[in-house]
Amino acid sequence: MFKPKVFVARQIPEVGLELIRAACDADVWLERLPPSPEILRERVRDCDGLVSLLTDRVDAALLAAAPRLRVVSNFAVGVNNVDLVAASERSIPVGNTPGVLTEATADIAVTLLLAAARRLGESSTDAKEGRWLTWEPRGWLGADLVGRTVGIVGMGRIGHAVAKRLHFGWGMRVIYTARSPKPEIDAELGASAVSFDTLLTQSDFVSVHVDLNPTTKGMFGAAEFAKMKRSAVFVNTARGPHVDQVALAEALRSGAIFAAGLDVTEPEPLPADHELYKLPNCVIAPHIASATHDTRDAMATLCAANLLAGVRGERLPNCVNPSVYD
Repeated sequence: MFKPKVFVARQIPEVGLELIRAACDADVWLERLPPSPEILRERVRDCDGLVSLLTDRVDAALLAAAPRLRVVSNFAVGVNNVDLVAASERSIPVGNTPGVLTEATADIAVTLLLAAARRLGESSTDAKEGRWLTWEPRGWLGADLVGRTVGIVGMGRIGHAVAKRLHFGWGMRVIYTARSPKPEIDAELGASAVSFDTLLTQSDFVSVHVDLNPTTKGMFGAAEFAKMKRSAVFVNTARGPHVDQVALAEALRSGAIFAAGLDVTEPEPLPADHELYKLPNCVIAPHIASATHDTRDAMATLCAANLLAGVRGERLPNCVNPSVYD
């Protein structure tokens, strides 16, 4: 029986690979690091489908080199690594994995917020390196959450999940920015939509949850950090390019803001000698927001479903360029 040929650019969880291997002639990249652009182009040359990750650039040149390609299934919510215009011009649907990582990502955002606010990284390092001498009345003093104001930049699914945790868990006041009014969230959380500048000046904690596009790239720079409270904690679990990291490092070093928690950086991985690693008031995680067994399994299942639908000529369960079906 004929099986469509597909290239899987990384080892995704087995639950997804099993579905793909059962229905396809699957070539799976087994290395820990992603394939180079040249290798990726060669491996998809005669493929009907591609499973890509955010680290794989799926551009016009790659698509042109794969004339049989019928679907790109991205193992992520974001699709900034895919040239959607080029894919649509070739009538190639592009799938993603939305919804299934909302709760896990919200958990990491709150984890980073707590860790940065309570100086967990700094105090843990001090303990391991012998600087914990005794219980100190003025040692490692952090920031309280109860009753404070959190500013959610982008009140989508993940922003909403973070806001609920902080409002109902710590009684925090919620303000936010969004593309459209959210009356149901206002009623649920007593939240208020505000301007970006108002959010920066009023928030004790700022958590970023917008997608990456030309209007959001670099949206946090020196001017924005200068508007924030000196006691503010900044958290980014969205995309690294939202932030001017030189400006963030200076804001943390100078005390313009209190602390930061990052799950995303630019580039990824961040070089080991980067200035942000040297700052005790910056907690950095290696892009682990969706890293739970259940979440990654759900992503793999949805990714496989998108891929299999595409190679069969069926509509993808989650398609980011639905105009290809018009």
